[in-house]
Amino acid sequence: MFSAAFVTLLLAELGDKTQLAVITMSAQSRAWVSVFLGGSLALVCVTLIGAVGGELITKVVPVHVLHYVAGGLFIVMGVLTILGKL
Repeated sequence: MFSAAFVTLLLAELGDKTQLAVITMSAQSRAWVSVFLGGSLALVCVTLIGAVGGELITKVVPVHVLHYVAGGLFIVMGVLTILGKL
């Protein structure tokens, strides 16, 4: 599970707005180590919230329902992005 999470999230996060923010902050501050540490801590916190939240949600909502909801949300977000609404 560790490898799957690592590879999936690494590929999903490449080139996203968080990475662009880190590039911009590093270029402006010239303190890339501080930006790296702050960004890493922020991503750890967000991932912790997601992992704990996912564990709690599955106690109430069946996993197969979550799959449909997540898939539907990805489709909606994709359509909104294509239309320039997001």
